[in-house]
Amino acid sequence: MRKYLFSAGFALLVAATSLSLTVMTLPAFASEIKYVVNDIPVTTGDIAHRAAFLKLQRKKGDAGQEMIDQTLRMAEAKRLGIRISDAQVEAAYQRFASSNKMQLSQLDGVMEKSGVGKSHFKEFIRAQMAWNQALSARYRSGDGTGAVSEQDLVRKMLEKGGAKPSATEYMLQQVIFVVPAAERSATLAKRKREADAMRARFSGCNTTREFAKGLIDVTVRDLGRVLAPQLPPDWAEQIKATKVGGATVTRATERGVEFIGICSSREVSDDKVAQMVFENEGSGDKNADELSKKYVDELKAKARIVKR
Repeated sequence: MRKYLFSAGFALLVAATSLSLTVMTLPAFASEIKYVVNDIPVTTGDIAHRAAFLKLQRKKGDAGQEMIDQTLRMAEAKRLGIRISDAQVEAAYQRFASSNKMQLSQLDGVMEKSGVGKSHFKEFIRAQMAWNQALSARYRSGDGTGAVSEQDLVRKMLEKGGAKPSATEYMLQQVIFVVPAAERSATLAKRKREADAMRARFSGCNTTREFAKGLIDVTVRDLGRVLAPQLPPDWAEQIKATKVGGATVTRATERGVEFIGICSSREVSDDKVAQMVFENEGSGDKNADELSKKYVDELKAKARIVKR
């Protein structure tokens, strides 16, 4: 499956949001209910923001239909018990700004001046993240919707003459110097110095908790075994570049200041690895698109959609 279906990455927007916009701030508009989707209203304001979003991306599309689809997806994610917190959305929004070399204020400005609005963009992020999880659960459920088992993927690879692939498996430890949101501006720099000092002393995962004992608000988490294709996108390159027994550089996150220790690593080869490699190489792209469309079509067929 495509990586964007299972992550908070928004590469499709990079070029658009990096543009130098010269548009004037759009006037406020009245908002009325345009559609009711399973008792959930979709307003003309929602549709206007989505139309501006499509324009910003230089994409063609029906803004009203997109908002109907998004409403159905969010309702389905809620039914499945999927919840995306405000903190997760804010973190993704910040990562998007950073990855495009923009300050948050600049990204806010792009969204407001284009008529999209940062609130609409954040709700788009929330919907994407929730739908990613819903699709992932359905794809792996083996419920007759086109999901492919690990064994099937391995068999297909071997039929093509390929050997079963391997991947690096890491044992990781996360160290967080917690910074409450209310104290962030006052204490973040100090906490980063403390984290840098501890990171400099890091020499393996066995002594981390001992080092942390005398420190205030420091959390040490054993992340367990993580295969290379599963590494968090924000940390993947740093983890791969760090030797066993070492730690990544510190970085500020929504939780505070963090680094990740590399406890151990080894090469493994099994059916799970084969599945991940097969998917990450894009072999499942067509299947992913078909599954997503089929899923939405099923939701739409059962939905009550009333146009006002």
